[in-house]
Amino acid sequence: MTPQELVVRMLPPFGGWLALAALALPGGSPLRGAAVVLFLAAGPGAALVRVCAPAFAARPAEGPVERRDPGFARRTDLLERLMLTLFSSIAAVMLVATVLIATHTFSAQRVLLTLTLLTTLAAFCPPLRASPTTGTAPRAPRTPKGSAP
Repeated sequence: MTPQELVVRMLPPFGGWLALAALALPGGSPLRGAAVVLFLAAGPGAALVRVCAPAFAARPAEGPVERRDPGFARRTDLLERLMLTLFSSIAAVMLVATVLIATHTFSAQRVLLTLTLLTTLAAFCPPLRASPTTGTAPRAPRTPKGSAP
């Protein structure tokens, strides 16, 4: 692993720990709110998407038949990862908050701490391996039972 890969891998957990440190700022501080909102919107999802990235790259996007845009797959994959990052972060926040509410232990600090710990754990996970694509040709149509070909 190169130093650049390590830095990219550790950015989401660092954002979480930074958001936890920002809780020491006064309650109405815009810096505190920005750090927490940015982490909650992108941190957990970025760590999850990084773990799943090879599996996503196994099947590239297919463009429309009538248009032959060479950058279509690259832009579509980037948009897909951005949306997956955002929505999986929101899902993680909702899931953790729901569990803490159900156990009567809900607080904003506990949600943030739990998500930071989960994001740190995901940053240490190795990326998933992409399943090999099978290059099988389509089969010939079958004839119904009892009929002659």
